[in-house]
Amino acid sequence: MGEPLSSEQSLIAEAAAGNMGAFAQLVNAHRLNVLRLAYGMVHSVDEAEDIAQEVFVKVWKNLPTFRSQGSFQSWLYRITVNTALDVLRRRQEEVPLEEQAEAQGEDAPEEATLRQDRLAQVRQAIAELPPGARAVLILREYEQLSYKEIAEILQIPLGTVMSRLNYARQALQKKLVSGQL
Repeated sequence: MGEPLSSEQSLIAEAAAGNMGAFAQLVNAHRLNVLRLAYGMVHSVDEAEDIAQEVFVKVWKNLPTFRSQGSFQSWLYRITVNTALDVLRRRQEEVPLEEQAEAQGEDAPEEATLRQDRLAQVRQAIAELPPGARAVLILREYEQLSYKEIAEILQIPLGTVMSRLNYARQALQKKLVSGQL
């Protein structure tokens, strides 16, 4: 006999068979990760919400073709990155997004303001990276994925992951140190 299915594997199998309840549980389990990754790519809450919705529609439609020997999370991240890249391509000619500082209250301490300004600078610098480098950086630094997982998700060689990550880190450091924002 084979090994017992994990609860996620059984949810995937049930959802692939058309069980909407099982699919809703999968969405609930992965929605925040998809939103965080999408937001990291496009830097817009509204667009990240739209991307997440589109991602889960694609997952629902393609779940019967998902190969269970692969990682569901990697497959989901690949769909998310590709959908976010499509959004970025569509708005390529638009003006870059300006980061909006979170409301800190009327009498926010100076440290919180400085921290918020620095965070906005980092977000702006990330937003200015080429999409491929941005995707690798976000998957590595924010999602804490291994190089191998990133290569699988983006369907690129491991060496390309490493070179894009190196490029992204150097570009960020140059922009943040030199104040080119």
